[in-house]
Amino acid sequence: MSTALVVGVDVGATHVRAALGSLESGIIRRVRRMTFRERSGEYVIRQLADLVREVAGREVEEVRAIGVGSIGPVDIRRGVILNPPNALFRNVPVVEALSEAFGVPVYLVNDCAAAVLGEKRFGAGKGCENLVYVTLSSGIGGGAIIDGSLLLGKDGNAVEIGHIVVDLDGRLECPCGARGHWEAYCSGRNIPRFASYLVDAYPEEFRGSRLERLVRNGNLSSELLFELAKEGDEHALRIVNEIGRVNAIGFASVNACYDPELITVGGSVALRNENLIIKPILENIKRYTVNRVPEIRITPLGEDVVLYGAIALAADPPPQLRT
Repeated sequence: MSTALVVGVDVGATHVRAALGSLESGIIRRVRRMTFRERSGEYVIRQLADLVREVAGREVEEVRAIGVGSIGPVDIRRGVILNPPNALFRNVPVVEALSEAFGVPVYLVNDCAAAVLGEKRFGAGKGCENLVYVTLSSGIGGGAIIDGSLLLGKDGNAVEIGHIVVDLDGRLECPCGARGHWEAYCSGRNIPRFASYLVDAYPEEFRGSRLERLVRNGNLSSELLFELAKEGDEHALRIVNEIGRVNAIGFASVNACYDPELITVGGSVALRNENLIIKPILENIKRYTVNRVPEIRITPLGEDVVLYGAIALAADPPPQLRT
């Protein structure tokens, strides 16, 4: 494995991270900051460049490449982060700007495409030729390696699974503006809206409950919902089980589209609530898929899975991105 130093960057909806590493050593050190609350692409570029310098430190001159895994959509041909629905910034030319700043090749892919590369190189996907990574976090996304090749698509947005339609009636609106998308029901930012919908749709089942009071007062968060479920609150468990059923529909669609041998799951919602997330998926997925159900498990790389993938991307970019 290569010992060349590279920097991996993970641009998320909540945090941006950077790591110095190599294929041989994995992550050597990392830094994390809150995601930029700015619309200006120039400001975002300055922040990313500062993070690269900070994490590289004295070894900045030894860095041979930079890999960026970002929330999408992205345009990998132009090297631009376009218009993420969960962030303010727009049209950020990260590849050109960082390449000019550091004089090294820079590669950009969707964060989940990076994550599946990380899973393949460093995680549970070693030896797998058909692998999908799913993140259940602020949003929902996916990355896929099929028959040994990373799926990217014409622009780099081939596995935007959060925008699979799971509700034909379109009862909830996704942050992207469309209705009925998986992300609108089961992502961290949207779970409270789904809970509010269920409380309104089935008032007799929730009347007088703590959950109903939290919904009516606007105080229910995803974190609090799962805390209540862990405490055994029957109404919170009712919501969590319905989230699990919708997640199973999403995972069944992933299984039908990509037929993987392994699906690994990450993102803050899944990592913090492993049993409450994975168990309902496993219990329900057979109702919705005809393909053999693959192994489904939490990623062993935890919250660093995109960083590992960005390191793999920088050190050994897929053929589609090599110039």
